[in-house]
Amino acid sequence: MTEVLDRPESAEQSVTAARRSGPARKTVVLIVLVTVLALVSMVSVAVGARFVSVSTVIDALAHLNQSDGGDWDVVHSRIPRTVAALLTGACLGLAGTVMQGVARNPLADPGILGVNAGAALAVIVAVVYFGIHTLSGYVWFAFLGAALAAVLVYAVASLGREGATPVKLALAGAALTAGLGSLLNALLITNQDALASFRNWQVGSIAGKNLEQILSVLPFMVIGTLILLFTGRILNGLALGDDLARGLGQNPALGRGLSALGVVLLCGSATALAGPIGFIGLIVPHLLRTLIGTDYRWLLPYSLLTAPIVLVAADVLGRIVLLPGEVPAGIISVIIGAPVFIWLVRKRKAISL
Repeated sequence: MTEVLDRPESAEQSVTAARRSGPARKTVVLIVLVTVLALVSMVSVAVGARFVSVSTVIDALAHLNQSDGGDWDVVHSRIPRTVAALLTGACLGLAGTVMQGVARNPLADPGILGVNAGAALAVIVAVVYFGIHTLSGYVWFAFLGAALAAVLVYAVASLGREGATPVKLALAGAALTAGLGSLLNALLITNQDALASFRNWQVGSIAGKNLEQILSVLPFMVIGTLILLFTGRILNGLALGDDLARGLGQNPALGRGLSALGVVLLCGSATALAGPIGFIGLIVPHLLRTLIGTDYRWLLPYSLLTAPIVLVAADVLGRIVLLPGEVPAGIISVIIGAPVFIWLVRKRKAISL
């Protein structure tokens, strides 16, 4: 409460943002997001090394069980890749939004707080020491690595009188990410076979995903999404501080535990499916705050629509930027995300929670 009273400018900004983000504005933003999501999904199945016309795409989607030996088959082969990008983007966007709310840290992100690094190291351990090369095997190690990394970061940041402050969480996450990255590289250097099989996964590639791989992680994505979509009120309470949250009848420890469970499920399954993709979970919540305000009851479902748009667009751009080859979506997302994040930092109101 003291923190809130000592920051009148922030309170005034919140009131101003709330006035600007009325139901009409949210409705318009929702319609725009749904329209853009449908368009980028259509482009994703039409664009690549072989371009397909819109009319052919519509015909192919209307005849999913039929083959023409040409463009229809091309469209059908791109559907799993598009679905994988949509699901991965949704998971990372929702997880990033929740992490920023739980940590009360505008820089919180599965990549920055070490969750993706923990999942990545666990996957390479599975490859090197257990000979696992399938996604259904990766996913369990990714969950374990993501959970251990999240617990370790929070434990390290909690040391000292002030507890887990936003700055200490960011520092602990950055240090853990660097340390786990060094261990990962050391394992890869000593095992060339693992390096070859790990290279494409590490850069965050959506290419080559099939329906079987998607179905192996889909249940975890659905469970994690359902958990996090119901944490909006909890995150709004935590944004006011633990004391005020308790005064509103909430249990901050239980809220953080539920949020952590959902984040681990989403980050572990998304990382196992597509590799460690950065910036999606970091920039999407900030972009949405500039459009619809800071109410997490709205931010969470809107992040499910916005983050897939960014990742699918990055995947499509990666296919055409260096034809006949392609650049993985994880690299394109960083190229796109870095200047956007710099713009957000310069726009100071956008970077505040």
